[in-house]
Amino acid sequence: MRVAVCSAQPYDRRYFLAANRDIGHDLVFFDSHLCEETQRMVAGFPAVCVFINDTVSKTVLQTLAEQGASLIALRSAGFNHVDIRAAIDLGLHIVRVPAYSPHSVAEHSVALILSLNRHLHHSYNRVRSGNFSIQGLLGFEMRGKTVGIIGTGRIGAIVAKILHGFGCHLVAHDPQQNSDCINLGVEYVSLKKLYASSDIITLHCPLNMKTHHLIDTKAVTSMKQGVMLINTSRGAVIDTMAVINGLKSSKIGYLGLDVYEQEGDLFFQDLSNEIIQDDVFQRLLTFPNVLVTGHQGFFTDEALSSIARTTLQNISAFEIDGVCQNEVTLELLQ
Repeated sequence: MRVAVCSAQPYDRRYFLAANRDIGHDLVFFDSHLCEETQRMVAGFPAVCVFINDTVSKTVLQTLAEQGASLIALRSAGFNHVDIRAAIDLGLHIVRVPAYSPHSVAEHSVALILSLNRHLHHSYNRVRSGNFSIQGLLGFEMRGKTVGIIGTGRIGAIVAKILHGFGCHLVAHDPQQNSDCINLGVEYVSLKKLYASSDIITLHCPLNMKTHHLIDTKAVTSMKQGVMLINTSRGAVIDTMAVINGLKSSKIGYLGLDVYEQEGDLFFQDLSNEIIQDDVFQRLLTFPNVLVTGHQGFFTDEALSSIARTTLQNISAFEIDGVCQNEVTLELLQ
């Protein structure tokens, strides 16, 4: 099948071409994001492959359908950047990569926790400039600390397993309890209790109507003083202004983000020679107890290999049978 691959970085090309050797799709790579201004570039392609920073709105979907597309292949697990209802109404099929490498994101989440706790980012910069003082770099032992895990799917369950090895007391909240977590001794509690008892809170839930701005002013107010908050799920799970106010009041003592609510205009590109116009993001960066990475939690050799392989297999399954087990349905929106 002829496939337009949008927002293609050099690493996307490398991994997709390697995975495609034994599959044989006709891959055409585009550097540009897919959006209303660029939607004509993929005219005539029956399949369009997109990433999380592509804009797949109702307007874009209508144009793609008119141009002959029948399949939108997401190279991600999340699909909040796609108007799923509009796609289904237009007869377009959406397939995704539900689990490319949960260990990659889980390990990055723990890396953020450890870096913030032991101030590794500050220590690195100090030593590079010849400053060997350890004043202000005081951390705490992970052993015995209460960690609240919101979302115990594949990624959250692996985070629980890693932190169990540190000797943390683990509490969690998820509508569906995970038996692997229960076997580790994880205690499922209400959000209210999780907020009140956790020294560290780490987010691993999908973005939907129920989780949009889950961490709002009320949630932050309910948390322990000096709590560490980690988000490697989706940016809009956090109300950024509520978290900034929490940082200003010292209610939030540490903040680690790999995702950001308005990251579409920032992440996955080099803006080092430009003036960043997002004042909210710039405010976040002024806090010494904030560590932001640019959505790199998934960025491992294993994950990129899995993403490319599964995406191309999804396209093959649809081309051969017209159906794919990884198709996004309305039920997944609930």
